[in-house]
Amino acid sequence: MHLDEYLRGSDKNRVEDHLTWRQRLRHLAAYLTALLLFLLLLLAFLWPRMVVTIKAGEAGVLYKRFAGGTVVDYVFSEGVHLIPPWDIMTIYNTRVQARYHEFRVLTTKGLPITLYLTIRYYPEYDLIGLLHQQVGPEYVDTIIIPQVESVLRKTIGKHDPEEIYTTRRGVLDRIIVQALEEAGQKFVVVDDVIIRRIELPDSIRDAIAEKLIYEQKLQAYQFRLAAEREEAKRKEIEAGGISRYQQIISESLTQSMLTWKGIQATEQLAESPNSKVVVIGAGSDGLPIILGGQ
Repeated sequence: MHLDEYLRGSDKNRVEDHLTWRQRLRHLAAYLTALLLFLLLLLAFLWPRMVVTIKAGEAGVLYKRFAGGTVVDYVFSEGVHLIPPWDIMTIYNTRVQARYHEFRVLTTKGLPITLYLTIRYYPEYDLIGLLHQQVGPEYVDTIIIPQVESVLRKTIGKHDPEEIYTTRRGVLDRIIVQALEEAGQKFVVVDDVIIRRIELPDSIRDAIAEKLIYEQKLQAYQFRLAAEREEAKRKEIEAGGISRYQQIISESLTQSMLTWKGIQATEQLAESPNSKVVVIGAGSDGLPIILGGQ
């Protein structure tokens, strides 16, 4: 009895031990699966922060959280870069870009003008690190637009509305050149400032247009007067030439010369095969009277 009970107890213990290991293996497999899922989720979360792709026409600036901050002496070029997940990569567009902008400015007479601008710009590639450290990605609104506005306000405020509206004497050209020089001194290059349109108050615009019409008419009248003066000079010179010619001819034409010329003309007519010459007496000046016929 005791032996049978002992054997049955041993079998029971072995079965329990076997079940315990199977449970432990199941628990371990569950733990490993959960850990793997956690690692996959962590990798999916960190992947965009660790693997950075810089596309064509872009450049990257790295901020090292635990190693000195912004890297200003190295620019990350196009391609794939692997960085620690605690660092931050900021990507800048290095192509030529355009920003449309409009604002109002007062002229020298206190009249408002609305300017519609197109500003073309791009960051200096080698200075992107400093640009990021000292200005940041919003450098267009921080540097370029305020600087362009400042230059335009200072320079346009010195001129009349008509000079600006009609671009007289290259006023706008000089203003734009000055704006380009001053706006491109902070890690960026302002390629061009294009004034697409100038808008004046209706009353000022109509007054300028009317003045321009009168100026064009005045120029037309002045041109006609100048032409008439030149024509008068031409006629005066022509009359003087005719007068001198007649004076010279009258001095050289004597009665003997006229008679001689008449005789020569008579001889030429007489020798012509297509003419018949009839001489009847002589004229009052001593020349023959000539009747011609076919």
